[in-house]
Amino acid sequence: MTLTLNPTWEQWTADEVTQWQERVHRLAAERNAVILAHNYQAGIIQDVAHHVGDSLALSRLAATADAETIVFAGVHFMAETAKILSPAKRVLIPDQNAGCSLADTINADQLRAWKAEHPDAVVVSYVNTTAEVKALTDICCTSSNAVDVVRSVPEDREILFLPDQFLGAHVRRATGRKNIQVWLGECHVHADISPSNLIDAVRSNPDAGLYVHPECGCTTSALWLAESGELPEGRTHVLSTGGMLDMARTETRSQVLVATEIGMLHQLRKANPTTDFRPVNAQASCPYMKLITPEKLEACLGDPSTTAAYEVDVAPEVAAKARRAVERMIAIGNPGSGE
Repeated sequence: MTLTLNPTWEQWTADEVTQWQERVHRLAAERNAVILAHNYQAGIIQDVAHHVGDSLALSRLAATADAETIVFAGVHFMAETAKILSPAKRVLIPDQNAGCSLADTINADQLRAWKAEHPDAVVVSYVNTTAEVKALTDICCTSSNAVDVVRSVPEDREILFLPDQFLGAHVRRATGRKNIQVWLGECHVHADISPSNLIDAVRSNPDAGLYVHPECGCTTSALWLAESGELPEGRTHVLSTGGMLDMARTETRSQVLVATEIGMLHQLRKANPTTDFRPVNAQASCPYMKLITPEKLEACLGDPSTTAAYEVDVAPEVAAKARRAVERMIAIGNPGSGE
């Protein structure tokens, strides 16, 4: 029986969701496509995807997948990274307007000017950057391996770290390196998870564990609470999204506070349904991630004549330079989580 869908997916019944999932999977099979969804996507998108994870892990998976087409339910720089690592494959994004406030804080012209001011510096770029910025980068990093990447650079070399100021501050603190210049960029969602949010949540839930993403504006406060003893140090963890999932699978605490984009809670709760994962800031939702809706995902997989509207491409010369920066990161060890 064919169901008539309600106007918006938030109102769909369980049967309507199931019918939509079956339709999407059928279209994906017909297009020889694999659907990748980032951890910050809405739960309904995560549940229909063939694979869920952070941007770099998904992009590396895309490179080894048999599918001819990659559908990336995430934001634009993530689809670009998939294209960089899979140049022969078609990469689609369900909404071309799904940008990233962090990646937008620095462009290629700004990086060229910064490099001109520090001509002997090594450029270390977070994977949350555009392809053009990666192409001007010496080595990329992820939130989980940024410290190791910086330690791989000789101590007498100056480093330009970009674009996230909070991740940069975390790397400075962890390495003790004084010669790191940090770009003053931020993810507006993570920056808005403030020290006051964190302190209020911890004091209201004194027995809870704490997972904090290093992009958050409250990271320093989390470490201060741990050092002061207000939150026992063993219960405070600064983690990438992949690190959060790894820890969640073996978590024994009854409650954990989570400081990152709230879409992450869906995967954490699936990984460990016996622990109560609560957001430090329940309003920390990325509007760009949430541009990817069930209707747009289905449309992306629909009429092949409309594919160009969803396709993400990277100029070959830009992709080649950007790929070298990513491969240098991988060469120093496990790149861990993308965010």
